[in-house]
Amino acid sequence: MTWGLTLNTMWQMVQLHECVPGTRFDRYIDLGRYAFGPKLGPWIVLPQQLIVQVGCNIVYMVTGGKCLKQFVDITCSTCTPVRQSYWILGFSGVHFLLSQLPNFNSVAGVSLAAAVMSLCYSTIAWGGSMAHGRMPDVSYDYKATNPSDFTFRVFNALGQISFAFAGHAVALEIQATMPSTPERPSKVPMWQGVVGAYLVNAICYFPVALICYWAFGQDVDDNVLMNLQRPAWLIATANLMVVVHVIGSYQVFAMPVFDLLERMMVNKFGFKHGVVLRFFTRTTYVAFTLFVGVSFPFFGDLLGFFGGFGFAPTSFFLPSIMWLIIKKPKRISMTWFINWISIFVGVFIMLASTIGGLRNIIADSSTYSFYA
Repeated sequence: MTWGLTLNTMWQMVQLHECVPGTRFDRYIDLGRYAFGPKLGPWIVLPQQLIVQVGCNIVYMVTGGKCLKQFVDITCSTCTPVRQSYWILGFSGVHFLLSQLPNFNSVAGVSLAAAVMSLCYSTIAWGGSMAHGRMPDVSYDYKATNPSDFTFRVFNALGQISFAFAGHAVALEIQATMPSTPERPSKVPMWQGVVGAYLVNAICYFPVALICYWAFGQDVDDNVLMNLQRPAWLIATANLMVVVHVIGSYQVFAMPVFDLLERMMVNKFGFKHGVVLRFFTRTTYVAFTLFVGVSFPFFGDLLGFFGGFGFAPTSFFLPSIMWLIIKKPKRISMTWFINWISIFVGVFIMLASTIGGLRNIIADSSTYSFYA
């Protein structure tokens, strides 16, 4: 259901990009200003979009470090173990360099590599799980726990599902890079790209969810590659593919934040555009996501928390609300019903998964050794 609802809201955003003749809403905040007003719009849209973008970057920082560690642990069993924090720090070094690339077009190659790697390592994950077969003592029952803990874990899982559909937060910024003419408006190639991306999304996520749960049941890890150890070379390769994937994804979600920070520094504080400003703002931002990722590397809990707090609004109900305001579909029509369903589902996911994710972060932090 979430796949279908978010595909619909993505279509709405693609259509709304040029819903006013002669005007292109090149940023989510621009569309928010038009829908909600110049004063209210930024306060509704910008915080949610930033939560998605910054949240993704923090989670990608943690994921990259974990998979680097797993890659080395598999390929060099005799090497001296290195703390996970150091691997996250090493992974961040790539972003200190790539963050100096000027715009979306300059990271197109990295982004394409990330998409290919996502498809490859997902195939390895479900293919490896199928080859592994069902564990002898596999259990599909819920883990034994008290009712409150069970409820919070379910809430957190809703946020993790939302995390899979984060592209709405950067969709308009990506569409802004496409040329648009009356004969071929930007919504045509953008929608073709969205359909392709969602097909890849389905190919990546659905087999992993079904087959990996079949193989490992309730004991499946947040990152299923952690459950697989053989063949070692293939699992090591998959972990390296994840690293490449999150390198590209980090840059895609970071670019709008870089643009926002640099515009703020120029407009509010009088800085001049240039290499010095770019180096200062982008290095500071990467350092910030590194610090948070090293301090709170709760992968699954972070997915749930950020998935609810930011992803549910930007991917589920804000596009639907803006569509109702701008397009004004007929009441009790199919479009009207679909939008209201998306709004109700999104609000529920936001509230439930934010509470569940925050509670689980607090609970897990009591047993975690920071900067381990």
